[in-house]
Amino acid sequence: MINRVVLVGRITKDVDHRVTTSGASVVSFTLAVNRNFTSASGEREADFINCVTWRASADFMKNYVKKGNLLAVDGRMQTRNYEDNDGRTVYITEVVADSVQLLESRSSNQSDNSGQYRNKYEANQSNDAQDELYESTKNLIADDDLPF
Repeated sequence: MINRVVLVGRITKDVDHRVTTSGASVVSFTLAVNRNFTSASGEREADFINCVTWRASADFMKNYVKKGNLLAVDGRMQTRNYEDNDGRTVYITEVVADSVQLLESRSSNQSDNSGQYRNKYEANQSNDAQDELYESTKNLIADDDLPF
């Protein structure tokens, strides 16, 4: 059986970080993923996909990911259920992210309005490696090149 999901989209709001009673970090977030086509009225539509990630990826997201950031998510679909206060069974389908990558972030210098983005961020990269990667790739992608 195969259960694999790969998404690229923008986070719709700042992450919801929690810590379980056993001390594990967990982050819930919603990713807006554009569809490849437009509606009959010519507007681009998006799907809003609920996601969750745990431990190191959750800590990374808590520290570095903000509303509007472009993320790549690799994980699996999961459906769970619970009984609400009225006795009804509620089903939740979400992506459990094994890997989350920040594909862009504005330069830490907010006065840079050139539209250049920092291309990367994985939880285990050092700041020096991130700065070196930024310098080597900062002119590759401009706002106008992005499909959304």
